[in-house]
Amino acid sequence: MQVLKFGGTSVGSSTNINKVITILEGYSKKDKVICVVSAVGGITDKLLKAGNLAKTNNKNYKIEYKSIKDKHIDILEELIPQNNTAIVTALETKLKKLKNLLDGIFLINELSPQTSDRLVSFGELLSSFIIAETLKSRGVNATRKNTQELILTNSNFTKAEVKFEVTNKNIQDYFKESTQDITMLPGFISKSDLAEITTLGRGGSDYTAAIVAAALKVEKLEIWTDVSGMYTTNPKLVKQAFPIERISYHEAMELSHFGAKVLYPPTIQPVLDLNIPIHIKNTLKPKEAGTIISNEGNTKSSTATGITNINDIALLTLQGNGMVGIPGFSKRLFETLSQEKINIILITQASSEHSICFGISKDDANQAEAAINLAFEYEISKHKIDPITVEKNLSIIALVGDNMKSHQGISGKMFSALGKNNINIRAIAQGASERNISAVIAEKDVEKALNTIHERFFEDNIKQLNVFITGIGNVGEKLIDQIQQQSEYLKKNLKIDVRIVGMANSKKMIFNAEGIDLDNWASKFHHADKSSLEGFLEKAKELNLRNSIFVDITANEGVSKMYEHYLRNSIAVVACNKIACSSTYSNYKLLQDLALKYNTPFFYETNVGAGLPIINTLNNLVSSGDKVTSIQAVLSGSLNFVFNNFSDKTNFHDTVKRAQFEGYTEPDPRIDLSGIDVARKILILARENGGAMEIESIVNDSFLTKANLESDTVDDFYKTLKTEEAHFQKLYASAKGKNCQLKYVAEFKNGNAKVGLKEIPEGHPFYNLEGKDNIVMFYTERYPEQPLIIKGAGAGADVTASGLFADIIKVGSK
Repeated sequence: MQVLKFGGTSVGSSTNINKVITILEGYSKKDKVICVVSAVGGITDKLLKAGNLAKTNNKNYKIEYKSIKDKHIDILEELIPQNNTAIVTALETKLKKLKNLLDGIFLINELSPQTSDRLVSFGELLSSFIIAETLKSRGVNATRKNTQELILTNSNFTKAEVKFEVTNKNIQDYFKESTQDITMLPGFISKSDLAEITTLGRGGSDYTAAIVAAALKVEKLEIWTDVSGMYTTNPKLVKQAFPIERISYHEAMELSHFGAKVLYPPTIQPVLDLNIPIHIKNTLKPKEAGTIISNEGNTKSSTATGITNINDIALLTLQGNGMVGIPGFSKRLFETLSQEKINIILITQASSEHSICFGISKDDANQAEAAINLAFEYEISKHKIDPITVEKNLSIIALVGDNMKSHQGISGKMFSALGKNNINIRAIAQGASERNISAVIAEKDVEKALNTIHERFFEDNIKQLNVFITGIGNVGEKLIDQIQQQSEYLKKNLKIDVRIVGMANSKKMIFNAEGIDLDNWASKFHHADKSSLEGFLEKAKELNLRNSIFVDITANEGVSKMYEHYLRNSIAVVACNKIACSSTYSNYKLLQDLALKYNTPFFYETNVGAGLPIINTLNNLVSSGDKVTSIQAVLSGSLNFVFNNFSDKTNFHDTVKRAQFEGYTEPDPRIDLSGIDVARKILILARENGGAMEIESIVNDSFLTKANLESDTVDDFYKTLKTEEAHFQKLYASAKGKNCQLKYVAEFKNGNAKVGLKEIPEGHPFYNLEGKDNIVMFYTERYPEQPLIIKGAGAGADVTASGLFADIIKVGSK
């Protein structure tokens, strides 16, 4: 004997019912089949809606009834298109009884639990009738048995308790005499010992199947649904979720209790007692393996088995100094909830007994609040305890696994991953068995939390980074290309999956939570939303993706002022924009403090040397206990390029134009040539070395003329370069006459910093600095005479992009 159960989606259309029939016919060739079915998908909700409309004298119940009727008639006629008159008539007779019941509810304005059970029983009765008649019309030796004649319960309507001794005998006696190849049973419904129609609770069709399977002691119970088994978590919220091959009864109960909708929690108990495996299968993909639930459990899992969640939770807290050391508070609290028939989903209590916190359905919150405040009215009036506090819009997430108890640090990994992604935990519960670690969080964070924990425990430690880029110019385009080219390498070797989910330029911005297609990203801007700094931040917050990174590839002060808001929302910041770190020291310190407070990376290596590891090297020196005594550096690749290519055979204007054309200067070359860019860089290094300096403290010995510095626009600036050519030739001639090279040098020593054009003699490390290269010399207590030197390309889109990319990867490794 084989027992199969098919859910509402599996019987939700004629197409799916045909798939069910194919499966049943295949199984019936090997053994007799008992098939338990749910109502057609969505019908139970429609029945309840129709009943509630009728109860409130709303004639729209007739519209709902017609929808129910039409749905069943259409399915029947699609399954049995010919010679169906008698069957259609029989179906209409059953539907007429439903109509009469709804009319009665309308007339008396009453929908008691008993009447509700009678109403919703029509769902399974109708679906099982249609499928049984279809089987018989196709020559299959099939029949339909009303489960109400087999399963006996008490009179606890809407969630009746089974009387197993009588029920088991009924089932055994009936099937002992059965000669049918396939027997259809309506799930969910039953009858009390007073002959009243009862139901086994929502999801009770699973329970029906388990009761039958246990009574007949079959080899296994198969539950067919619309997914290929129990997944590691909800695949609708976590794209990387995958079916669990094997899972234990206890793990399955934990997952189903905490929201896994594949299985109804009470289902497991009858088969668990007899060690009958449950096989979850997919009606739409019958060849897929599915999930086997048994005593063996998930042998392939090293730690956790799955993650699940329950939404629509309210968290209630009873607290007060008068509770400490006084016995009986917990007893009175839970007795009050029990009397109100309110189910408690999660409980946690501080060891001081100062507070008791528990989670319930938000639908029960108001009733619970009123009942508890009434029960503790005296203590509240005497200020021994506070009135009950209620928090709503919450969810419970739970990490489940039999193997978790044998591994240290599981809860630490879980809560650390959540904390790094700015997911606040309101309450925690963990049993001594360590099979379940539960946390209450804001409902808006559920998807982010599930993805974060799933990544941490189930994805071979591949960390997904969600990148938001603002500033899509030359450097931005290079960065996008580098991310695309290195994607597979990063996944394979560094276990990092970098996805660009947001892009913005000065005019438009685009987003895709699944990752922007980098093959044709530019075309997405054609129909994009108008760009705004606040709008970009709000969208990043709204998407609420784990491991989010904001990348600033601008020289815009307004963008730099947004860093604070990103860090406060635990969104990492990677910037080549120097303005933030070279602004006031108080702002620089604020950003450092926020990064520390929210445990959120703030990286800006490219602020100083494009792709060169200058800041990182300085930080390593300081962190290791070394003390930097002085810094000498050529920190402008653009200025080095200019002075390496300027001579008495060229003119300064054309040399600067060439540097800008090749992408070595800022869009406004005055930022480079005025020395302010280099001043910002040495300021940042001084601050990284512990100095509390301001930009005004740096001496800037500019080589530009007054006319150059007073130009209003970039075009005016270029004009002054032509008129002041003699000044620049004089600078060149002076250096050449001394056999020196012109270099724009930054210096930091004894807490002071200055920048300016220097004549560098032959033999000096700066003398042969070529092209757009930068060089930094760190003199420290460990490097007092021969400095630690970092040298390489310090300008250009490619190297700046690679520096940003390195910081992004650094975030992923943190």
